[in-house]
Amino acid sequence: MNQTLYDKIFDAHAVRTDANGTTLLYIDRHLLNEVTSPQAFESLRHERRPVWRPRANLAVADHNVPTTAREFGIADPVSRIQVDALRENCERSAIAHYGMSDARQGIIHVVAPERGNTLPGMTIVCGDSHTSTHGAFGALAFGIGTSEIEHVLATQTLITRRSRTMRVTVNGVLPASCSAKDVALAVIGALGTAGATGYAIEFAGPVVRALSMEGRMTLCNMSIEAGARAGLIAVDDTTLDYCRTREHAPRGEAWERSARAWRELRSDDGARFDAEHTLDLSALSPQVTWGTSPEMVTGIDGRVPDPADIDDAGRRASWQRALDYMDLRAGSPIESIALDKVFIGSCTNGRLEDLRAAADVLRTAGGRVAPNVRLALAVPGSQQVKRDAEAQGLHEVFIDAGFEWREPGCSMCLAMNADRLEAGERVASTSNRNFEGRQGAGGRSHLVSPAMAAAAALAGRFVDIRTFVRITGDK
Repeated sequence: MNQTLYDKIFDAHAVRTDANGTTLLYIDRHLLNEVTSPQAFESLRHERRPVWRPRANLAVADHNVPTTAREFGIADPVSRIQVDALRENCERSAIAHYGMSDARQGIIHVVAPERGNTLPGMTIVCGDSHTSTHGAFGALAFGIGTSEIEHVLATQTLITRRSRTMRVTVNGVLPASCSAKDVALAVIGALGTAGATGYAIEFAGPVVRALSMEGRMTLCNMSIEAGARAGLIAVDDTTLDYCRTREHAPRGEAWERSARAWRELRSDDGARFDAEHTLDLSALSPQVTWGTSPEMVTGIDGRVPDPADIDDAGRRASWQRALDYMDLRAGSPIESIALDKVFIGSCTNGRLEDLRAAADVLRTAGGRVAPNVRLALAVPGSQQVKRDAEAQGLHEVFIDAGFEWREPGCSMCLAMNADRLEAGERVASTSNRNFEGRQGAGGRSHLVSPAMAAAAALAGRFVDIRTFVRITGDK
Protein backbone atom coordinates (compact mmCIF):
# COMPACT_ATOMS: atom_id res chain seq x y z
CA MET A 1 0.00 0.00 0.00
CA ASN A 2 1.06 3.57 -0.61
CA GLN A 3 1.63 5.10 2.82
CA THR A 4 1.48 8.57 4.30
CA LEU A 5 4.53 9.94 6.10
CA TYR A 6 2.68 9.62 9.40
CA ASP A 7 1.88 5.95 8.82
CA LYS A 8 5.46 5.15 7.82
CA ILE A 9 6.86 6.51 11.08
CA PHE A 10 4.05 5.10 13.24
CA ASP A 11 4.35 1.61 11.78
CA ALA A 12 8.14 1.59 12.11
CA HIS A 13 7.80 2.26 15.86
CA ALA A 14 4.79 0.07 16.68
CA VAL A 15 5.92 -2.59 19.15
CA ARG A 16 2.49 -4.18 19.35
CA THR A 17 -1.04 -3.29 18.28
CA ASP A 18 -4.06 -4.85 19.98
CA ALA A 19 -7.27 -5.79 18.24
CA ASN A 20 -8.93 -2.63 19.55
CA GLY A 21 -6.31 -0.44 17.87
CA THR A 22 -4.31 0.40 21.00
CA THR A 23 -0.61 0.49 20.13
CA LEU A 24 2.52 0.26 22.22
CA LEU A 25 4.76 2.77 20.43
CA TYR A 26 8.53 2.95 20.87
CA ILE A 27 9.79 6.47 21.64
CA ASP A 28 13.18 7.54 20.29
CA ARG A 29 13.51 10.84 22.14
CA HIS A 30 11.88 12.04 25.35
CA LEU A 31 12.20 15.75 26.14
CA LEU A 32 11.68 16.97 29.70
CA ASN A 33 11.03 20.33 31.33
CA GLU A 34 10.70 21.49 34.92
CA VAL A 35 6.92 21.96 34.91
CA THR A 36 5.47 18.61 33.81
CA SER A 37 8.11 16.08 34.95
CA PRO A 38 8.36 16.27 38.80
CA GLN A 39 5.30 14.10 39.53
CA ALA A 40 6.47 11.48 37.05
CA PHE A 41 9.88 11.20 38.70
CA GLU A 42 8.30 11.09 42.15
CA SER A 43 6.02 8.27 41.09
CA LEU A 44 8.99 6.31 39.71
CA ARG A 45 10.78 6.66 43.04
CA HIS A 46 7.67 5.53 44.90
CA GLU A 47 7.44 2.44 42.69
CA ARG A 48 11.23 1.93 42.81
CA ARG A 49 11.46 1.93 39.04
CA PRO A 50 14.60 3.21 37.27
CA VAL A 51 14.64 5.28 34.09
CA TRP A 52 14.95 2.59 31.44
CA ARG A 53 17.01 4.43 28.82
CA PRO A 54 18.53 7.65 30.24
CA ARG A 55 20.41 8.54 27.04
CA ALA A 56 17.15 8.80 25.11
CA ASN A 57 16.07 11.66 27.38
CA LEU A 58 17.03 15.34 27.37
CA ALA A 59 15.97 17.87 30.02
CA VAL A 60 16.07 21.66 29.76
CA ALA A 61 14.85 24.27 32.24
CA ASP A 62 12.86 26.81 30.22
CA HIS A 63 9.35 27.69 31.49
CA ASN A 64 10.20 29.15 34.89
CA VAL A 65 13.68 30.54 34.37
CA PRO A 66 14.14 34.32 34.63
CA THR A 67 15.41 36.21 31.60
CA THR A 68 17.25 38.81 33.69
CA ALA A 69 19.56 38.84 36.73
CA ARG A 70 20.19 35.10 36.66
CA GLU A 71 23.19 35.55 38.91
CA PHE A 72 20.73 36.16 41.75
CA GLY A 73 18.85 32.92 41.14
CA ILE A 74 15.08 32.50 40.89
CA ALA A 75 13.05 34.75 43.16
CA ASP A 76 9.72 32.90 42.98
CA PRO A 77 9.90 29.94 45.41
CA VAL A 78 7.62 27.63 43.39
CA SER A 79 9.59 28.23 40.21
CA ARG A 80 12.86 27.68 42.06
CA ILE A 81 11.64 24.38 43.50
CA GLN A 82 10.62 23.11 40.08
CA VAL A 83 13.90 24.06 38.42
CA ASP A 84 15.92 22.53 41.28
CA ALA A 85 13.82 19.36 41.17
CA LEU A 86 14.51 18.89 37.45
CA ARG A 87 18.25 19.14 38.05
CA GLU A 88 18.15 16.72 40.99
CA ASN A 89 15.94 14.20 39.19
CA CYS A 90 18.22 14.20 36.16
CA GLU A 91 21.34 13.81 38.29
CA ARG A 92 19.82 10.76 40.02
CA SER A 93 18.85 9.19 36.71
CA ALA A 94 21.93 10.14 34.61
CA ILE A 95 19.80 12.17 32.18
CA ALA A 96 21.43 14.98 30.20
CA HIS A 97 20.29 18.27 31.70
CA TYR A 98 20.84 21.83 30.47
CA GLY A 99 20.27 24.01 33.52
CA MET A 100 19.87 27.75 33.80
CA SER A 101 23.62 28.45 33.68
CA ASP A 102 24.46 25.91 30.96
CA ALA A 103 25.80 27.28 27.65
CA ARG A 104 23.34 24.98 25.84
CA GLN A 105 20.25 26.13 27.77
CA GLY A 106 17.18 27.53 26.08
CA ILE A 107 13.65 26.54 25.14
CA ILE A 108 13.53 22.77 24.72
CA HIS A 109 11.88 23.00 21.28
CA VAL A 110 14.68 25.27 20.08
CA VAL A 111 17.54 23.46 21.80
CA ALA A 112 16.79 19.88 20.70
CA PRO A 113 16.82 20.64 16.95
CA GLU A 114 19.90 22.86 17.09
CA ARG A 115 21.89 20.23 19.03
CA GLY A 116 20.78 17.39 16.73
CA ASN A 117 18.72 15.62 19.39
CA THR A 118 15.87 15.92 16.90
CA LEU A 119 16.45 13.93 13.71
CA PRO A 120 14.23 12.70 10.85
CA GLY A 121 12.11 9.61 11.38
CA MET A 122 12.14 9.82 15.16
CA THR A 123 9.22 9.52 17.52
CA ILE A 124 9.53 12.41 19.98
CA VAL A 125 7.39 13.23 23.01
CA CYS A 126 7.45 15.87 25.73
CA GLY A 127 5.12 17.11 28.44
CA ASP A 128 4.38 20.19 26.37
CA SER A 129 1.80 20.56 23.61
CA HIS A 130 4.17 22.39 21.26
CA THR A 131 6.30 19.30 20.84
CA SER A 132 4.67 19.28 17.41
CA THR A 133 7.51 21.66 16.44
CA HIS A 134 9.82 18.72 15.76
CA GLY A 135 7.56 17.36 13.04
CA ALA A 136 9.30 19.84 10.73
CA PHE A 137 12.07 17.25 10.45
CA GLY A 138 9.87 14.43 9.19
CA ALA A 139 9.50 13.19 12.75
CA LEU A 140 6.38 12.15 14.66
CA ALA A 141 6.31 14.49 17.65
CA PHE A 142 3.54 15.32 20.11
CA GLY A 143 2.81 16.35 23.66
CA ILE A 144 1.95 13.92 26.48
CA GLY A 145 0.60 14.08 30.04
CA THR A 146 2.23 13.36 33.40
CA SER A 147 1.24 9.70 33.63
CA GLU A 148 2.52 9.20 30.09
CA ILE A 149 5.82 10.89 31.00
CA GLU A 150 6.22 8.33 33.77
CA HIS A 151 5.48 5.47 31.35
CA VAL A 152 8.05 6.71 28.83
CA LEU A 153 10.69 7.20 31.53
CA ALA A 154 10.11 3.65 32.80
CA THR A 155 9.74 1.80 29.49
CA GLN A 156 10.73 4.10 26.59
CA THR A 157 7.33 3.29 25.10
CA LEU A 158 3.92 4.92 25.04
CA ILE A 159 0.42 3.45 24.92
CA THR A 160 -1.43 5.35 22.21
CA ARG A 161 -3.73 5.07 19.21
CA ARG A 162 -3.18 5.93 15.58
CA SER A 163 -4.36 9.39 14.52
CA ARG A 164 -6.30 10.15 11.39
CA THR A 165 -4.28 11.85 8.67
CA MET A 166 -4.83 15.23 7.05
CA ARG A 167 -2.84 16.91 4.29
CA VAL A 168 -2.83 20.70 4.09
CA THR A 169 -1.40 21.82 0.75
CA VAL A 170 -0.33 25.45 0.57
CA ASN A 171 -0.06 26.66 -3.01
CA GLY A 172 1.18 29.88 -4.58
CA VAL A 173 4.18 32.04 -3.78
CA LEU A 174 4.27 33.60 -0.33
CA PRO A 175 4.47 37.42 -0.47
CA ALA A 176 7.74 38.89 0.79
CA SER A 177 5.87 40.67 3.59
CA CYS A 178 4.68 37.35 5.05
CA SER A 179 6.44 34.56 6.92
CA ALA A 180 5.75 31.08 8.26
CA LYS A 181 3.89 32.66 11.19
CA ASP A 182 1.44 34.27 8.77
CA VAL A 183 1.02 30.91 7.01
CA ALA A 184 0.30 29.19 10.32
CA LEU A 185 -2.27 31.79 11.35
CA ALA A 186 -3.93 31.67 7.93
CA VAL A 187 -4.20 27.87 8.11
CA ILE A 188 -5.68 28.02 11.62
CA GLY A 189 -8.07 30.73 10.49
CA ALA A 190 -9.23 28.49 7.65
CA LEU A 191 -9.50 25.23 9.63
CA GLY A 192 -10.55 26.61 13.02
CA THR A 193 -9.05 25.58 16.35
CA ALA A 194 -10.95 22.29 16.27
CA GLY A 195 -10.68 21.66 12.53
CA ALA A 196 -7.86 19.14 12.88
CA THR A 197 -8.90 17.47 16.14
CA GLY A 198 -7.91 13.81 16.04
CA TYR A 199 -5.64 14.32 13.01
CA ALA A 200 -1.94 14.50 12.29
CA ILE A 201 -1.40 17.23 9.69
CA GLU A 202 1.14 16.85 6.92
CA PHE A 203 1.96 20.24 5.42
CA ALA A 204 2.77 20.18 1.71
CA GLY A 205 2.87 22.36 -1.37
CA PRO A 206 5.25 24.94 -2.85
CA VAL A 207 4.89 27.47 -0.03
CA VAL A 208 5.86 24.87 2.55
CA ARG A 209 8.77 23.51 0.50
CA ALA A 210 10.15 27.04 0.13
CA LEU A 211 10.27 27.56 3.91
CA SER A 212 13.54 27.31 5.81
CA MET A 213 13.81 24.79 8.64
CA GLU A 214 13.14 27.63 11.08
CA GLY A 215 9.96 28.47 9.20
CA ARG A 216 8.90 24.84 9.05
CA MET A 217 9.35 24.56 12.82
CA THR A 218 7.11 27.60 13.28
CA LEU A 219 4.41 26.03 11.09
CA CYS A 220 4.50 22.64 12.81
CA ASN A 221 4.70 24.33 16.21
CA MET A 222 1.29 25.93 15.63
CA SER A 223 -0.39 22.86 14.13
CA ILE A 224 -1.55 22.05 17.65
CA GLU A 225 -3.53 25.32 17.63
CA ALA A 226 -5.73 23.85 14.89
CA GLY A 227 -6.45 20.92 17.21
CA ALA A 228 -3.99 18.54 15.56
CA ARG A 229 -2.14 15.83 17.44
CA ALA A 230 0.99 16.53 15.39
CA GLY A 231 2.30 18.38 12.36
CA LEU A 232 4.75 16.89 9.87
CA ILE A 233 6.72 17.96 6.81
CA ALA A 234 8.50 15.56 4.45
CA VAL A 235 12.29 15.35 4.45
CA ASP A 236 14.17 17.07 1.61
CA ASP A 237 17.53 18.76 1.00
CA THR A 238 16.57 21.62 3.32
CA THR A 239 16.09 19.12 6.16
CA LEU A 240 19.34 17.29 5.51
CA ASP A 241 21.38 20.47 5.12
CA TYR A 242 20.17 21.64 8.53
CA CYS A 243 20.87 18.33 10.26
CA ARG A 244 24.22 17.53 8.64
CA THR A 245 26.54 19.39 11.04
CA ARG A 246 24.55 19.13 14.28
CA GLU A 247 26.34 17.87 17.36
CA HIS A 248 24.38 14.63 17.73
CA ALA A 249 23.87 13.90 14.04
CA PRO A 250 25.53 10.81 12.51
CA ARG A 251 28.96 11.22 10.92
CA GLY A 252 30.74 9.71 7.93
CA GLU A 253 29.26 6.53 6.51
CA ALA A 254 26.58 6.53 9.20
CA TRP A 255 25.41 9.90 7.89
CA GLU A 256 25.26 8.64 4.31
CA ARG A 257 23.19 5.60 5.34
CA SER A 258 20.89 7.74 7.44
CA ALA A 259 20.44 10.37 4.74
CA ARG A 260 19.46 7.71 2.20
CA ALA A 261 16.85 6.32 4.58
CA TRP A 262 15.58 9.76 5.59
CA ARG A 263 14.90 10.72 1.96
CA GLU A 264 12.14 8.08 2.00
CA LEU A 265 10.35 9.97 4.77
CA ARG A 266 7.65 11.42 2.56
CA SER A 267 4.15 10.35 1.66
CA ASP A 268 4.05 7.97 -1.28
CA ASP A 269 2.39 9.03 -4.51
CA GLY A 270 -1.23 8.01 -4.27
CA ALA A 271 -1.23 7.77 -0.48
CA ARG A 272 -4.72 8.39 0.86
CA PHE A 273 -5.39 10.91 3.61
CA ASP A 274 -8.51 10.97 5.76
CA ALA A 275 -8.93 14.67 4.97
CA GLU A 276 -7.44 17.11 2.45
CA HIS A 277 -7.36 20.92 2.47
CA THR A 278 -5.81 23.24 -0.10
CA LEU A 279 -5.06 26.95 0.29
CA ASP A 280 -3.52 29.47 -2.09
CA LEU A 281 -1.70 32.15 -0.10
CA SER A 282 -0.26 34.18 -2.98
CA ALA A 283 -2.33 37.19 -1.91
CA LEU A 284 -1.86 36.74 1.84
CA SER A 285 -1.45 39.90 3.92
CA PRO A 286 0.39 39.98 7.27
CA GLN A 287 -1.86 38.38 9.89
CA VAL A 288 -3.01 39.69 13.29
CA THR A 289 -5.24 37.91 15.80
CA TRP A 290 -8.02 40.06 17.24
CA GLY A 291 -9.68 37.70 19.73
CA THR A 292 -8.95 35.07 22.35
CA SER A 293 -8.24 32.14 20.03
CA PRO A 294 -5.70 31.78 17.21
CA GLU A 295 -8.58 31.18 14.77
CA MET A 296 -9.79 34.74 15.44
CA VAL A 297 -7.43 36.26 12.91
CA THR A 298 -7.49 38.64 9.98
CA GLY A 299 -5.11 40.59 7.75
CA ILE A 300 -3.50 43.82 8.90
CA ASP A 301 -5.62 45.60 6.27
CA GLY A 302 -8.80 44.20 7.82
CA ARG A 303 -11.16 45.27 10.59
CA VAL A 304 -12.32 43.77 13.86
CA PRO A 305 -15.29 41.60 12.81
CA ASP A 306 -18.85 42.14 13.97
CA PRO A 307 -20.45 39.21 15.83
CA ALA A 308 -23.81 40.36 14.49
CA ASP A 309 -22.70 39.08 11.08
CA ILE A 310 -22.48 35.49 12.38
CA ASP A 311 -25.52 33.25 11.89
CA ASP A 312 -24.47 30.57 14.38
CA ALA A 313 -25.60 31.65 17.86
CA GLY A 314 -22.82 29.84 19.71
CA ARG A 315 -20.08 31.28 17.56
CA ARG A 316 -21.68 34.73 17.71
CA ALA A 317 -21.64 34.62 21.51
CA SER A 318 -18.01 33.42 21.50
CA TRP A 319 -16.97 36.33 19.30
CA GLN A 320 -18.79 38.81 21.51
CA ARG A 321 -17.10 37.44 24.64
CA ALA A 322 -13.75 37.76 22.88
CA LEU A 323 -14.40 41.39 21.92
CA ASP A 324 -15.50 42.19 25.47
CA TYR A 325 -12.36 40.62 26.94
CA MET A 326 -10.09 42.24 24.38
CA ASP A 327 -11.87 45.60 24.79
CA LEU A 328 -12.26 46.04 21.05
CA ARG A 329 -15.07 47.57 19.04
CA ALA A 330 -16.47 45.74 16.02
CA GLY A 331 -15.55 47.44 12.77
CA SER A 332 -12.39 49.09 14.12
CA PRO A 333 -9.40 48.93 11.75
CA ILE A 334 -6.72 46.52 12.94
CA GLU A 335 -4.21 49.35 12.42
CA SER A 336 -6.01 51.42 15.08
CA ILE A 337 -5.15 48.98 17.89
CA ALA A 338 -2.58 50.58 20.22
CA LEU A 339 -0.19 48.51 22.33
CA ASP A 340 1.35 48.51 25.79
CA LYS A 341 4.02 45.83 25.30
CA VAL A 342 5.77 43.88 22.55
CA PHE A 343 7.24 40.39 22.90
CA ILE A 344 9.55 38.76 20.35
CA GLY A 345 10.53 35.22 21.32
CA SER A 346 9.08 31.78 22.29
CA CYS A 347 9.41 28.30 20.79
CA THR A 348 7.37 29.62 17.86
CA ASN A 349 9.49 32.63 16.91
CA GLY A 350 12.64 32.75 19.04
CA ARG A 351 15.13 31.46 16.48
CA LEU A 352 17.90 33.35 14.69
CA GLU A 353 15.82 33.82 11.53
CA ASP A 354 13.02 35.37 13.60
CA LEU A 355 15.35 37.79 15.39
CA ARG A 356 16.97 38.72 12.09
CA ALA A 357 13.57 39.48 10.50
CA ALA A 358 12.61 41.75 13.39
CA ALA A 359 16.00 43.46 13.44
CA ASP A 360 15.78 44.11 9.69
CA VAL A 361 12.56 46.05 10.26
CA LEU A 362 14.07 48.02 13.12
CA ARG A 363 17.21 48.80 11.14
CA THR A 364 15.35 49.79 7.99
CA ALA A 365 12.63 51.85 9.66
CA GLY A 366 14.89 53.53 12.19
CA GLY A 367 13.71 55.31 15.30
CA ARG A 368 12.88 53.94 18.72
CA VAL A 369 10.08 52.13 20.50
CA ALA A 370 7.00 54.37 20.74
CA PRO A 371 6.40 56.14 24.09
CA ASN A 372 3.15 54.28 24.76
CA VAL A 373 4.94 50.90 24.54
CA ARG A 374 6.08 50.44 28.12
CA LEU A 375 8.16 47.33 27.49
CA ALA A 376 9.56 45.69 24.37
CA LEU A 377 11.33 42.34 24.82
CA ALA A 378 13.64 40.44 22.47
CA VAL A 379 14.23 37.00 23.95
CA PRO A 380 16.45 34.50 22.07
CA GLY A 381 15.20 30.92 22.04
CA SER A 382 18.52 29.50 23.24
CA GLN A 383 21.99 30.45 24.36
CA GLN A 384 23.25 29.37 20.92
CA VAL A 385 20.74 31.65 19.20
CA LYS A 386 21.81 34.46 21.53
CA ARG A 387 25.49 33.96 20.71
CA ASP A 388 24.81 33.81 16.97
CA ALA A 389 22.60 36.91 17.10
CA GLU A 390 25.22 38.86 19.02
CA ALA A 391 27.93 37.77 16.57
CA GLN A 392 25.80 39.38 13.85
CA GLY A 393 25.20 42.52 15.89
CA LEU A 394 21.45 41.96 16.13
CA HIS A 395 21.40 42.68 19.86
CA GLU A 396 22.73 46.17 19.19
CA VAL A 397 19.89 46.81 16.74
CA PHE A 398 17.32 45.81 19.35
CA ILE A 399 18.96 47.77 22.16
CA ASP A 400 19.41 50.89 20.02
CA ALA A 401 15.70 50.75 19.16
CA GLY A 402 14.71 50.58 22.83
CA PHE A 403 14.15 46.83 23.23
CA GLU A 404 15.42 44.88 26.22
CA TRP A 405 17.78 42.08 25.12
CA ARG A 406 17.16 39.16 27.46
CA GLU A 407 18.47 35.70 28.41
CA PRO A 408 16.82 32.65 26.77
CA GLY A 409 13.64 31.11 28.10
CA CYS A 410 9.91 30.83 27.51
CA SER A 411 9.60 34.37 28.91
CA MET A 412 6.31 36.16 28.20
CA CYS A 413 4.86 33.30 26.15
CA LEU A 414 3.08 32.16 29.29
CA ALA A 415 2.63 33.56 32.80
CA MET A 416 5.02 31.18 34.60
CA ASN A 417 7.87 33.61 35.21
CA ALA A 418 8.47 37.30 35.89
CA ASP A 419 7.80 38.32 32.25
CA ARG A 420 4.05 38.77 32.10
CA LEU A 421 1.22 41.14 31.33
CA GLU A 422 -0.70 43.06 33.95
CA ALA A 423 -4.50 43.18 33.81
CA GLY A 424 -5.68 45.28 30.89
CA GLU A 425 -2.30 45.43 29.14
CA ARG A 426 -2.20 44.69 25.42
CA VAL A 427 0.74 42.97 23.72
CA ALA A 428 1.90 42.21 20.19
CA SER A 429 3.32 38.74 20.68
CA THR A 430 5.20 36.31 18.45
CA SER A 431 4.15 33.38 20.65
CA ASN A 432 1.49 30.78 19.87
CA ARG A 433 -1.55 31.35 22.09
CA ASN A 434 -3.78 34.33 22.77
CA PHE A 435 -6.14 32.69 25.27
CA GLU A 436 -7.56 34.72 28.15
CA GLY A 437 -4.82 35.16 30.76
CA ARG A 438 -2.24 33.20 28.75
CA GLN A 439 0.42 35.89 29.13
CA GLY A 440 -0.85 37.24 32.45
CA ALA A 441 -4.19 37.51 34.23
CA GLY A 442 -6.36 39.99 32.38
CA GLY A 443 -3.75 40.48 29.66
CA ARG A 444 -4.75 40.90 26.01
CA SER A 445 -2.61 39.11 23.44
CA HIS A 446 -2.39 39.60 19.68
CA LEU A 447 -0.34 37.04 17.72
CA VAL A 448 1.85 38.33 14.88
CA SER A 449 5.09 37.61 13.04
CA PRO A 450 8.44 38.96 14.32
CA ALA A 451 8.54 41.60 11.56
CA MET A 452 5.03 42.80 12.43
CA ALA A 453 5.88 42.90 16.14
CA ALA A 454 8.98 45.01 15.49
CA ALA A 455 7.04 47.50 13.35
CA ALA A 456 4.28 47.69 15.97
CA ALA A 457 6.85 48.50 18.65
CA LEU A 458 8.08 51.50 16.67
CA ALA A 459 4.60 52.73 15.76
CA GLY A 460 2.95 52.01 19.10
CA ARG A 461 0.14 50.25 17.23
CA PHE A 462 -0.31 47.64 14.53
CA VAL A 463 0.89 48.82 11.13
CA ASP A 464 1.16 47.29 7.70
CA ILE A 465 4.83 46.48 7.15
CA ARG A 466 4.25 46.52 3.40
CA THR A 467 4.05 50.30 3.59
CA PHE A 468 5.41 51.16 7.03
CA VAL A 469 8.98 50.00 6.51
CA ARG A 470 9.26 51.61 3.09
CA ILE A 471 7.66 54.92 4.13
CA THR A 472 9.45 55.19 7.47
CA GLY A 473 12.73 54.03 5.96
CA ASP A 474 12.57 56.74 3.31
CA LYS A 475 12.44 59.38 6.03
